[in-house]
Amino acid sequence: MATTMRVLLTDGSGLTSKQVAHRLGTVGHRVEVLAPNGLCLSRFSRYVRKVHPVPAYGPDPFAWLEAALSVWAVGHFDVLFPTQEQVAVLSFGHDRLIDAGVTTIVPEFDALAAVQDKVSAHRTLAGLDLPQPHASVVTDARELAAHGDLPAFVKLPIGTATSGVQLVRTRSEAAAVASALAADGVFDGGAVLVQQPVSGPLVMVQSVFDHGELVAFHACERLAEGTNGGASHKQGLSLPATRHHLEALGASLGWHGGLSVDVIVGADGPLIIDVNPRLVEPANAAASGVDLVGTMMEIARGGQVRVAPEGRSGVRTHQLLLAVLGAAERGGRSDVLGELVSSLRHTGGYRDSTEELSPLWHDALAAVPVAAATLATLARPAASAWFTSGSVSNYALTPGGWRKILDAASLRPEPDWPR
Repeated sequence: MATTMRVLLTDGSGLTSKQVAHRLGTVGHRVEVLAPNGLCLSRFSRYVRKVHPVPAYGPDPFAWLEAALSVWAVGHFDVLFPTQEQVAVLSFGHDRLIDAGVTTIVPEFDALAAVQDKVSAHRTLAGLDLPQPHASVVTDARELAAHGDLPAFVKLPIGTATSGVQLVRTRSEAAAVASALAADGVFDGGAVLVQQPVSGPLVMVQSVFDHGELVAFHACERLAEGTNGGASHKQGLSLPATRHHLEALGASLGWHGGLSVDVIVGADGPLIIDVNPRLVEPANAAASGVDLVGTMMEIARGGQVRVAPEGRSGVRTHQLLLAVLGAAERGGRSDVLGELVSSLRHTGGYRDSTEELSPLWHDALAAVPVAAATLATLARPAASAWFTSGSVSNYALTPGGWRKILDAASLRPEPDWPR
């Protein structure tokens, strides 16, 4: 991209935001971010020029939106880039964004609502006959307590980074979970998804759509698990079956913008286990030759884009920060030290692998979070929870926040997806 633009990211706390900021900065754009916490992850990058304080998004998306529009109004930005779950309120308020002169890329709200929560996503995939694990929608605590097909994952409709997901192995565990969810009011007009486990590797799939047309696609396997179920090590791969499935999903919804899914590649092929109506961690794609971020920028600006060729398979990337925090959760100090030694020697999962979050050779500031996490977890391994919980709470949409958006949309016609 030859023209330098001022880009405002909707979030500065998450991994995706940090990767997007790095990608935009390395091609010359000026990047600023929105975040409730000035010490957010993206602060530690020389490519992020400023962090603008805004309310935490999850509990009150509309308060966040008002603050974001205020920042946009005085910032002379060219693009508002959705990097996390703020896409939900941006989609709902798209007419408001147009009136404010905001240039961005988000799907229509009815399309977003069809996959925003896990129950709706399950029904949408089922309506299109797209492959997913066997699952049932449970609306009653007694039904959940008596569920006989165990083990199973009990998934709340709204949850981020494994929050709201519990593995239930026995009837007694099912009864305990059912009781707790009932006490929290989950079944007061709501439901949960009970999904059967599937054996096989987890693959993270990212795509970009231009009004229903798939224009960029990438898949990468999680080689090692970091903290909160995240992928500390990835490897790009070809997954044509899931590409076809995403083409069908995006075309049916008329999707516009980033769309990601997690799949398990089981004995019967790839099964979709989760849908994220946004872009997720694009660094492995960039290393593999697929510029998801640049494609979204071009579409947002009204440019014409060609369908991107498939990226190279076998490209390995890692996130040392996630690996360190994951090692602290699993084993403690010795595991943290082992992870650091392996990264310094480029052995194990670090052999022939490049860093996604902390590329020190041209962004030394990115080392600060890794150093802080290392020192904290060596002193007290349980400190890993502090690093992860605060970041997710800054950008994750809460059930209450989603309910506020749905209540505001209640006068709109019911979505008719899939079509």
